[in-house]
Amino acid sequence: MNLNSNLNIILILFVLCFVNSINTQNKSIEIRGSVLDPFNIGIPYAAVSIPAKYIGSATNDEGDFQLSLSIKHLSDSLIVSSIGYKSFKIKVQDYINLKDKVIILEEDIAELSAINILKPKDYIKNAIKNIKITTISKPYQLNLLYRRFSVEDNKARFFVEHYLKTVDRGPNSPTFDKIEVLQGRKSADYRFVKVKQKVHAIQIMNWSNVLRTRDGFNKYKWTRKGDTTYDGEDVIIIEGSRWKNDYLRLYIGMDTYSIYKVENSSLNSVYVYKKNIDGKLYLSYHNREFKQKRKITPEMQKILGKKKPQVNTAYRHEMFVLGLETDKKNIKVKDRGALNMDIGDLKVPYNTVFWNNFSAPPATSFYTKSIEEIESIYGVPIETQFKSINK
Repeated sequence: MNLNSNLNIILILFVLCFVNSINTQNKSIEIRGSVLDPFNIGIPYAAVSIPAKYIGSATNDEGDFQLSLSIKHLSDSLIVSSIGYKSFKIKVQDYINLKDKVIILEEDIAELSAINILKPKDYIKNAIKNIKITTISKPYQLNLLYRRFSVEDNKARFFVEHYLKTVDRGPNSPTFDKIEVLQGRKSADYRFVKVKQKVHAIQIMNWSNVLRTRDGFNKYKWTRKGDTTYDGEDVIIIEGSRWKNDYLRLYIGMDTYSIYKVENSSLNSVYVYKKNIDGKLYLSYHNREFKQKRKITPEMQKILGKKKPQVNTAYRHEMFVLGLETDKKNIKVKDRGALNMDIGDLKVPYNTVFWNNFSAPPATSFYTKSIEEIESIYGVPIETQFKSINK
């Protein structure tokens, strides 16, 4: 065998080893678990992430979480944080080695001095004034999962789910700079009213966020409702109201004036924010439900046995942020424009391989209830509907 042949063999072996090393590092690892309080009750919407690698998710309303990682993340630190609890830190490998995949968060009691307490209205002013400092204000990419259920006569009858990439600038922008819908799937359509929205529902998510619109803050009567903590910072809960049963509740850091959570009686909405590695906030989780009454035909009124020619309708929305990218060089989003049509009418690629391998967040009770309602209409499992409807 000549020298050139030996060199070729060595080169091939080197390439094979190199490729094998890359494949090994990129091997997917699914980690699951639960985040509980000291009384073994699940903590909803807790941030579970590896901030240094911009990877993370949130627990569902029962405290369960799921993350898709790779072997190269085994030495990274997994950090779990939630309002009212001390943050928890553990290496990914150490977590995998745990017999019981359960993380218990200790309560963090806030003892606020009355001397340092500002007027509730002043906290709102300072929080809005500093929002450009406390949140990521330069363009960044979010990878997220968006779900919408169409409800008629108090039962979910149509479901759409999209995996998207967006370019955002946080609450400093009224909406996303770019939106690209990569994958989607939907259920059978059992609606009889078929109410449609004029734009993709994710646009409405931003338009409904008071941190983006900044509308009407001066119309609220603000009061202090309580104290808590987040990630070592004392947090004051400020609630505003304009009329009976109306509220806008903000969880504001006393040192930084960061807004960690927003709860709004309008649309019964929740917006949860978490920190990146630099301590800047970005949206992590959201849900809302828009309810209204709609007219129905006399024929449908008779079928449903209604006294009046109308039924209750609603949109149930849920959004999970699954990934964050702040490096401008790595931001890759092809803008699909304003997406000026209903989410259910948008033509989106459907790939069974993608969804079979997709690491979806654990189902919330909100999601499970809605899926069960759709399946119960004609007894057809949701997976069967996906295969039949999506081509």
